Amino acid sequence: MSIELITFDLDDTLWDTAPVIASAETVLRDWLTANAPRLGGVPVEHLYAIRERLVQAEPGLKHRISALRRQVLWHALSEVGYAPLQAQALADDAFEVFLHARHQVEVFPEVQPVLEILRERYVLGVVTNGNADVRRLGISDYFSFALCAEDLGIGKPDPAPFLEALKRGQVQAASAVHIGDHPSDDIAGAQRAGLRAVWYNPQGKAWTGERAPDAEIQRLSQLPQVLTRWQ
Repeated sequence: MSIELITFDLDDTLWDTAPVIASAETVLRDWLTANAPRLGGVPVEHLYAIRERLVQAEPGLKHRISALRRQVLWHALSEVGYAPLQAQALADDAFEVFLHARHQVEVFPEVQPVLEILRERYVLGVVTNGNADVRRLGISDYFSFALCAEDLGIGKPDPAPFLEALKRGQVQAASAVHIGDHPSDDIAGAQRAGLRAVWYNPQGKAWTGERAPDAEIQRLSQLPQVLTRWQ
């Protein structure tokens, strides 16, 4: 069957995530130092320990990364002596500071030209485990829907997000393909749901998964050619 629906991962597929998150963490720490000085000097390892404790107590939080970060901040602020309501207000404000900084991404130069080409022929969607919002990045018009683990309560590589994408796109799995960088979350997850999967591998890493991707690209500009071969 010909391809009708294309879904995309976001982080490390449409932009480089690591420098953005590192910068956002720095912005957050600076904000906490200025606005919640009791917490500003606490080692980041302490926040990681709180995170692990919360996920162990409530495993579903690992798919709700925004809620998890808010809870980590609230617990950390409470532990250093802020009253519950003040801790909540500070946690909410701190999270918004982080989230704004987290969206200061530089979309890869080829992304918008490729999306412009593809949307003329295919339905496009987003399937992500992250908390980036395409509406805040100026590229939402290219996508018919955006699914994130936070909203669904479950993330890749579980087939559920991909099956929901098929419902949103109103297509069968054989007519859909997912593009992503992660061998397990993106490639194995999509294939388990019956979709084809294209591995975005800009660094030319060796494949180490069990089932090979249906195709591999090192630049998003190669994607239209791959799709043409499948038609």
